Amino acid sequence: MIAHRNLGLVAAAATVLAAAPLSAIFERWTWLVQAIIAVAAVAAAAALARLGRTPTWVQVLAMVGGLMLALTWLFPSGDELLAVLPTPATFGHFAELIASSGEDMRSHSVKVPDTDPLLFVTVLGVGGVAVLVDVLSVGLRRPALAGLPMLAIYSVPVAVYVDSVPPVPFAIGAAGFLWLLVTDNVDRVRRFGRRFTGDGRDVDVWEASPLAAAGRRLAVVGLALAMLVPLAVPGMTAGLMSTLNSGAGAGFGGPGLGGSPGRVDLFAALSGRLNQSDVTDLVKVTTTEEKPFYLRFGVADDLRADGFRVRGPNGQRVTGDLPDPARRTLPGVERTRHRATVEVSRDLDMRLLPVYAEPVSFAELGSGWYYDPNLQIVFSNRENSRGRTYSFDYVRSTYTPQALRAAQPLPADLPLRAQQTVTPDVPEVRKLVAELIRGKRTEYDKVRAIYDYFSEDNGFTYQLNTEQGTSGEQILDFLENKAGFCQQYAAALAWMVRDAGIPARVAFGFTNGNRRIGDTFTLTNRNLHAWTEVYFDQIGWVPFDATPTYGVPGAARSAWAPNTDAPEESTPQPGAADTPDESDPSARPDRGPNQFEEGDDPAAIGGDGTPLRSAPVWPWFAALGVLAALALLAVPALRRLALRRRRSRPAPTVRTVDASAADSAGTDQPVMVVGADPDRARADAHAAWDELIDTLVDYRVRVERTETPRATAERLAGEPLRADSAAGTAVRLLGRAEERARYARDPLTGEPLPAALRTVRDALADQADRRTRLMATVLPPSVLHRWRTAVADTSARLVTSGGRLRYRLLRFSPRRLIANRAGR
Repeated sequence: MIAHRNLGLVAAAATVLAAAPLSAIFERWTWLVQAIIAVAAVAAAAALARLGRTPTWVQVLAMVGGLMLALTWLFPSGDELLAVLPTPATFGHFAELIASSGEDMRSHSVKVPDTDPLLFVTVLGVGGVAVLVDVLSVGLRRPALAGLPMLAIYSVPVAVYVDSVPPVPFAIGAAGFLWLLVTDNVDRVRRFGRRFTGDGRDVDVWEASPLAAAGRRLAVVGLALAMLVPLAVPGMTAGLMSTLNSGAGAGFGGPGLGGSPGRVDLFAALSGRLNQSDVTDLVKVTTTEEKPFYLRFGVADDLRADGFRVRGPNGQRVTGDLPDPARRTLPGVERTRHRATVEVSRDLDMRLLPVYAEPVSFAELGSGWYYDPNLQIVFSNRENSRGRTYSFDYVRSTYTPQALRAAQPLPADLPLRAQQTVTPDVPEVRKLVAELIRGKRTEYDKVRAIYDYFSEDNGFTYQLNTEQGTSGEQILDFLENKAGFCQQYAAALAWMVRDAGIPARVAFGFTNGNRRIGDTFTLTNRNLHAWTEVYFDQIGWVPFDATPTYGVPGAARSAWAPNTDAPEESTPQPGAADTPDESDPSARPDRGPNQFEEGDDPAAIGGDGTPLRSAPVWPWFAALGVLAALALLAVPALRRLALRRRRSRPAPTVRTVDASAADSAGTDQPVMVVGADPDRARADAHAAWDELIDTLVDYRVRVERTETPRATAERLAGEPLRADSAAGTAVRLLGRAEERARYARDPLTGEPLPAALRTVRDALADQADRRTRLMATVLPPSVLHRWRTAVADTSARLVTSGGRLRYRLLRFSPRRLIANRAGR
């Protein structure tokens, strides 16, 4: 038992070492601490189970239980018992974490932040590997096979890394596997009793063996060759050895927009510092548009106390048909079609592609790229933007202030408004917003009032870093200090617009910069920018850039969002001549569906101006559930009906030519003699008897398997069918037919067995109570009994096969192969 405990501890330690490659995909080491706790719980549960000399399957259950306790303590839902005992709510919380991990995997690139969903699946995977390693190395004493689940951990960074995987974590994991193999062999030698060298000389247990030293040297040389040989293979690069912690990508967790060339963190922080020491060319774009707007690649719409964060995108392949906004025309909205070609440098490494808003078709992009029509971004789960060149057609939409002012407020129950107007509870911000929009009638006037607030007249300036405040809220610190760069302006404007009840989000991309040659713009990391997008009914997402223009090279301003620091003409107010008359239907734009998430919004506006309430969908799901339950309940009855029909098919007649009969009749014409096929008659008798037995089971009549057919028929005619002489005659006929089919040379032919079955079944149904008749029709006991028997037989066969497989695995030893080769 001591040896088993030592081997179990080494197996746990080897699992932790094998998880070292995961350090290449996480920003911090939280995952390692949690994984160690989970592996320790698994090892402790295994050790306790082995103290009682329990079988292997009990040890597996104990280890799974220990893992569940560790996961419950590390990722609680709040409904646990004694902080570690899981409840049904805990498993529901685990399911939510697993579902959310998929979105985080699509949203983040290496290195990823410490989100609960990603940490949960990581700890769950490492804990599961710990269970497998312990079972293989301690329970089955096959430590070599334990390398397969360890290798599965290494496959995770290999699958998500765009470039080469760092070599040092792999070497650490390999060292753990070698440690496990050495420990197992030492344990085997100690149990054998003595050690020896190649020349036959005995060696003390603790003395270094020349044979063991040679094995260690071979292991080290093999590991070194496995790491160095790929460098000499054509097509391989030195990326595996060039860095210990490589893997730049599109990060989504750290603050800073353009903090380092080639890496863009999509996070609209309300505080931070913008580092622009190095200048790197990232994108070249050629467009047919004279004055294009910003080239965008990301959107953040998940508002938290420290700023806007990114959600996981979801869309369709760019090779398919994309939505074309030019098909919808609205008064005051001009949509023009243009074409652009983008060349991404090798220094820009993201899972996103820079595009202009509202693309309608792409070229030179494969099926690995997707377009999210709601976020209006192009993304990929595996490919990156480095060195790509692609062309696309897009629609540029421009708006007049009058068209935006005519947009109606969104319905309160619209999913878009419910999702994109959520803000943290900061009463000071709500009070400021209420003061700014007081007296404003339209959505556009409210947005303009908030937008105009971020001006030099109100004390706002552009700085590359924000100042610390004392309020405890970052947005209050920014609104008090009134100094920052694009992230702060975009996030603060979107926050305040949301507080006004209007959907808003933060977009990321490039300004037009100041390096233009003809139709080609060269964009650098200093042109990275963030701005605000506001949703207007029937129009869509409209950009507003509140950052001071003097701090944004290549800034673009528009008629609906002018430069607040420059003199501008007076803007028509509500009630002026250019405001459409609400009472005049001709002055209002044609109403259509709100564009949200690739389709029509459920709260479409009706002809009378009232929002149409979408019908609830739960009745349809309830109806489908009821239909599915009824279909499931009908399966036994349908199975019984099909079996009865198959057994009741009449036997085919056989027509033969009888020459002797023609001679006796004195005619030259052949005489046809009609008879029954004996084999088919015997099969029909067996089928009729089987149907009789199933009918007796369905109507709960006692069946004696040891009786002969004649004895069973006489018993039925005397007990349950005594009152019905026709049924008694029919059951005797069935018994006689089965008896002849079993024992006689010639079976009984020419008798109406199906009619006799119907007579017996009708008589049994008349004598049974209502419940028995209902069960015989809906849930026939004969079918259920047959299914239970089939399941039991299948389970027994599986158990037997598993026992044989386990026996063969226990008897298998690689040493036999070595011995066989040596014998040859």
